[in-house]
Amino acid sequence: MKKLDESNPEPRGELQLRVMARPADANPNGDISGGWLVTQMDTAASIVANRLSNGRTATMAIGDMSFVRPIKVGSVVCCYTHVISMGRSSVRIMVEVWSRMPEDEERQKVTEAEFVYVAIDDNRRIRSLEPRAPLVAAK
Repeated sequence: MKKLDESNPEPRGELQLRVMARPADANPNGDISGGWLVTQMDTAASIVANRLSNGRTATMAIGDMSFVRPIKVGSVVCCYTHVISMGRSSVRIMVEVWSRMPEDEERQKVTEAEFVYVAIDDNRRIRSLEPRAPLVAAK
């Protein structure tokens, strides 16, 4: 299983999605469900993939993910994204999740994962991405 890289105390990439975790998003123990969090991450990455592909995309794969701390109800959850690479028809995007309670200034990294999207046409078949200038990876 992939170990979460906590060596960087600041989020990498661009803030793509910010949402407050609500009671309806919690599991029976009162923590926010991992499934809810993966949905937020997928949404954040799809915003980037759709923009870069100039059209529809579909989630092709999600890399290993470890949750290093729970998210409490009321936390502000932020998904940051940066593009790893673009292929002929696919886009690889890293998503980092950070959270903080509204009254706190300190944010904490919760998890990260790589998402892979493929560009699809109106018939849901894989299509090529339009040629683009080379991307500069986020630092």
